[in-house]
Amino acid sequence: MERLRVWGLLLVLLTGGLNGAAAADRIEWHTYDAGMSRSKFEKKKVFLYFHAEWCTYCRDMDLKTFKDPAVIGALNRNFIAIRVDSDREQAAATLFRVKGLPDSWFLSESGAVIGHRPGFIPADQLMKILDVVLSGSSAK
Repeated sequence: MERLRVWGLLLVLLTGGLNGAAAADRIEWHTYDAGMSRSKFEKKKVFLYFHAEWCTYCRDMDLKTFKDPAVIGALNRNFIAIRVDSDREQAAATLFRVKGLPDSWFLSESGAVIGHRPGFIPADQLMKILDVVLSGSSAK
């Protein structure tokens, strides 16, 4: 089992998964399936973000919230960040009953829902929510 963990970590390192330079200026986004698997392997909570190309508020999140250095650092250090295009990955959007966009979910290491926040979230508010999620309190 230990040998498997070492190989898994080696694979992550070789594929650039722990690239410090990239982590400093952008969020390390994962696909739904890869991110959920990685969350269980690394024992990290999940920030699950549903968006679409046509969504104005999603674009605002990209240009404002997800460019904030504090948000980038918090997500890359403490969470597995998963980005789902709800038009292209309808199965995941249906699983979480996504009705409007953007839609942000916070999951435990086991995949259980900790909390959910629909709509645009400014960087300062997202930081407060992430702190609550990490502390183990309810994020709703």
